[in-house]
Amino acid sequence: HDLGQPLHAFDASKVNGKIIVKTATAGAKFTTLDDVERTLHEEDLMICDEKGPLCIAGVFGGKNSGVTETTNAIFLESAYFNPVSVRKSAKRHGLNTDASFRFERGIDPSITEFALKRAALLIKEIAGGEITSDIVDIYPKKIEDFAVFLSFDKTAKLIGQELPKETIKKILASLDIKINSISDAGLGLTIPSYRVDVQREVDVIEEILRVYGYNNIQFTKKINATVANSPRTEDYKVQNIVSSQLNSFGFHEMMANSLTTIDYIALSDDLKEEFTVSMLNPLSNDLAVMRQSMLFSGLEAVSYNINRRKGDLKLFEFGKTYHKLPSGYDEPKHLTLFVTGNSNAESWANQQKPSDFFLFKSYVLALLNRLGLQKTKNIPTENDVFGEGIAIAYGNDTLVEFGTIKKSILKHFDIKQEVFYADFNWNLVLKLIGGKIKFTDIPKYPEVRRDLALLVDTNVSFDSLYAIARQSEKSLLKDINLFDVYEGKNLPEGKKSYALSFVLQDNSKTLTDEQIDKILNKLQKNFENELGASLR
Repeated sequence: HDLGQPLHAFDASKVNGKIIVKTATAGAKFTTLDDVERTLHEEDLMICDEKGPLCIAGVFGGKNSGVTETTNAIFLESAYFNPVSVRKSAKRHGLNTDASFRFERGIDPSITEFALKRAALLIKEIAGGEITSDIVDIYPKKIEDFAVFLSFDKTAKLIGQELPKETIKKILASLDIKINSISDAGLGLTIPSYRVDVQREVDVIEEILRVYGYNNIQFTKKINATVANSPRTEDYKVQNIVSSQLNSFGFHEMMANSLTTIDYIALSDDLKEEFTVSMLNPLSNDLAVMRQSMLFSGLEAVSYNINRRKGDLKLFEFGKTYHKLPSGYDEPKHLTLFVTGNSNAESWANQQKPSDFFLFKSYVLALLNRLGLQKTKNIPTENDVFGEGIAIAYGNDTLVEFGTIKKSILKHFDIKQEVFYADFNWNLVLKLIGGKIKFTDIPKYPEVRRDLALLVDTNVSFDSLYAIARQSEKSLLKDINLFDVYEGKNLPEGKKSYALSFVLQDNSKTLTDEQIDKILNKLQKNFENELGASLR
């Protein structure tokens, strides 16, 4: 602690023969001072005697050579270890000691012997010890001080201001940086070996600026700007548009950790363990692999908020999933939405309503509409995380899957309320919105609305009626809406009633009653022929 030099004391009576410093045998067992048996790695540097290992170098001592209350003679070791080697060994064994903390960051290799003498004299002075041997110092490859040339022009360029040369010299002297040569171009410097963080010219300039004071650098009054022509469909621009849209719906953006636990793979058959990207040095089992799905990290956030009495949530996240496929690594980008709880805040004027599937679907469709992706079709979703869900495809590619999360998955996160989830294929979104934007004149002639009440089979969906209507009249039919659904008494068994509105408009002239009736008769006939519908 006095000098920042870790030391290690061995019970001298337990050291057999000479000290040997070498790498470990892979798979060998070693019990450390905390009484834990550890499996050694072939790159672990060990301090050993002639019989076996005594200590993991720079990290932790061994139990069999440790100092106890009965120890009456110690072997004191002072050393310099490679920071990378110590850091890797400490991470491998999950150890974070005072010694490893300092060795990992680099200590002064020149004070090793001085620190040993200092500690030995303190033991002699305070504990009544007796020094019984000479110092053995083995230094096969000496670490030299760093040599750096500091350019005055480079210093002024990086700092943004020319500092007086005498000021630079004084700062360097205060940092124990030796000036070997001086020229008009710059200074030849020798940097002490203990300054492991100062090895390059830019490091020296940073030290000068740190001591001089960032606040003493003057701001320029000249402002430079570059006008760049970037496409409107650039990723960050589209993200901003979507984020603004979702914010207006009451959503909040979240950012989850891309590292997760491998246990989540068991929650979905769509996730494969062989596709997992595993970390070489995980911090914990909960952060051991890269996520294959954004669902589970999102549900962690949902559960966290619900447990803190924040049960009405609208969240969205832009992020990637990671897959180790036979063809190579893949990192597709996604946009995910999470909705749970009530759709509106508690108020005396409006009763709270729980969020439902159709409200959630409106958010998804509004986003697609905002992005100009309208030529889509609904298809069944094959994702097994949904209890109920559908997918929207563009051509043969799935654009988004959304629905209600299975209760079995929610139970894993201790969530007892319904959660709606949507997963957009963001790479496909960016690919599809690259086309030109088309503009049309505002219509001069009025639109006309007509309604039809149809009796259809219970298995007939609105999408089927919508598709037939669009196919029947492509030019004058502007909008179709389902405004009433009825199932119950007074209807034949296996039937339901759909009330549809049709908006018709001709951009070149006013529609006549004959044209309107002709279109409606055609729609009715096609509904009857293709779906067995009848007027109610």
